[in-house]
Amino acid sequence: MKLNENQTMIRDMTRDFARSKVAPIAAAIDESGEFPEATVKEMGALGLLGLQVPAEDGGVGADTMSYVLVVEELSKVCGSHGLTVAAHNSLGCAPLAKFGTPEQKERWLKPAAAGEFLISFGLTEPGAGSDAGGTKTTAVRDGDHWVLNGNKQWITNAHYAGAVIITAKTDPAAEGSSGISAFIVPVGSPGFTVEKKEDKLGMRASDTAPLTLVDVRVPADAMLGQEGDGFKAFLETLDGGRISIAALALGLGEGAFASARDYAKTRIQFRKPIATQQAVQFMFADMSTELEAARLLTYEAARLKDAGEDYGDMAAKAKLFASEAAMRVTYKAIQVLGGYGFCREYPVERFYRDAKLCTIGEGTSEIQRMVIGRNVFAD
Repeated sequence: MKLNENQTMIRDMTRDFARSKVAPIAAAIDESGEFPEATVKEMGALGLLGLQVPAEDGGVGADTMSYVLVVEELSKVCGSHGLTVAAHNSLGCAPLAKFGTPEQKERWLKPAAAGEFLISFGLTEPGAGSDAGGTKTTAVRDGDHWVLNGNKQWITNAHYAGAVIITAKTDPAAEGSSGISAFIVPVGSPGFTVEKKEDKLGMRASDTAPLTLVDVRVPADAMLGQEGDGFKAFLETLDGGRISIAALALGLGEGAFASARDYAKTRIQFRKPIATQQAVQFMFADMSTELEAARLLTYEAARLKDAGEDYGDMAAKAKLFASEAAMRVTYKAIQVLGGYGFCREYPVERFYRDAKLCTIGEGTSEIQRMVIGRNVFAD
């Protein structure tokens, strides 16, 4: 796909930043689990935290293709940075931009787009993961306020968020996913606790934490969108978010591929580089083909979204294929390195651990297959 001038500029800027500022700290923050506050602030200054926020709301106003390129380039060197940007943009800023009132955008979206703080997305609960419609968190009207009670799980960027967009049941009589609304809840509100950061297999420098809400009061104008439309709005948000997770998976696969290729050129076995061995070349042939297919699906989903066409099915396909391809590619990359691939001296094991999240977050592979399968028989 031929990129336009703006897309090329944003890609190259992000690539330079990723290589000069992110790559040197990627292994260390994976080891420590430390959130990279300094580089996140730098990404804010570069406009990467307000990529698709309209210019009038303080953002860059970039297209989806540019956004995909940013997440891809960051993820080539560090999945945690890619995920931080993806969650903030797709799950935090996007619903505010689409459903927020002018007052909500002024208070929350503009500073978030400028990188003053992050915005988190509070959908998943301990008992409501793939079945997100099974939300148990409640919001009860009390005069000119709503009172929220419940728990949320696996919330990205929670400790560094200015606010979390929370789904809660506002109509207890409604069945299933009906009667769910969304609220902008400021972090630090009385009764709102961001719990201890999770100790994860991968994406270790990305901040992930549970939330507890006990009699949290928010004003009536904290509702995002219309009452009862929260679940529908979040499903729409997830459609866009899946494109960014596909880009994240693509970048991780590309990073592992590049590392393994460099190693294969210099690793001598049987008196010649292993890159000359047919068995190794076949592995790279498979990896290259899978990454190219993942790229085409991901870029096509971005193109459809930018064109204003229906992109939900393609986003699910891109997310499904790219995430599972990333697992296969990172597995092969470790295999190419052999024992070295199993050690932290090389980044391929980190890419492998990070890639697993992409098959789970924003809808598991199984959920993507359900979405795609329903679309196959929709007409």
